[in-house]
Amino acid sequence: MAVFCTAYFPCISYMARFLAEDQPLIEVCETYHKQTYRNRCRVMTANGVENLSVPVIKVNGNHTMTKDVMVSYKEHWQQIHRRCLESAYKAAPYFEHYYDFIKPLFETRFERLIDLNDAALQAVFKMLKVKREIVHTTDYIKTVENDFRDSFSPKATPDPTRFPSYYQVFSTKFPFAPDLSILDLLFNEGPNGITLLK
Repeated sequence: MAVFCTAYFPCISYMARFLAEDQPLIEVCETYHKQTYRNRCRVMTANGVENLSVPVIKVNGNHTMTKDVMVSYKEHWQQIHRRCLESAYKAAPYFEHYYDFIKPLFETRFERLIDLNDAALQAVFKMLKVKREIVHTTDYIKTVENDFRDSFSPKATPDPTRFPSYYQVFSTKFPFAPDLSILDLLFNEGPNGITLLK
């Protein structure tokens, strides 16, 4: 058994690890952690790497469980994320091929963060053409052999030697940026993305 945190359009290392596991579980009974991939992803734009963050409401303050975290619509984050992805990747080779898979996520009002993240993950599975079931924990799992809940962090600097480089839209402007959102890999590499994940 392997346990992962929920993630919004997960980073490449998360997806590679998740797909390598037979029965990955997504932890939803933990106390929600701020400033993690649970509500953000990193993408390459004309201005360099940017964080796309989903604003959330912790209904029970700092004691809110991940499964109870609500999505906030006080700001038009869906419009911001959609426009950012369109301007960042419209020139990517596979953008038009895959964009319709994720477009509905910016037109649907999700109540809970885990519902949004599950929908994003399902879209990624469809783009990768993999059949996977998303299974949540029903209780907090204290100890588990393969614990990946805190293994992926937007604050960590990825080791470029661990990631095979691939074409990125702004490669003439910026050096290769490893371990961005899975969307970066898919929009740029298309069906070859699954090979690179392995």
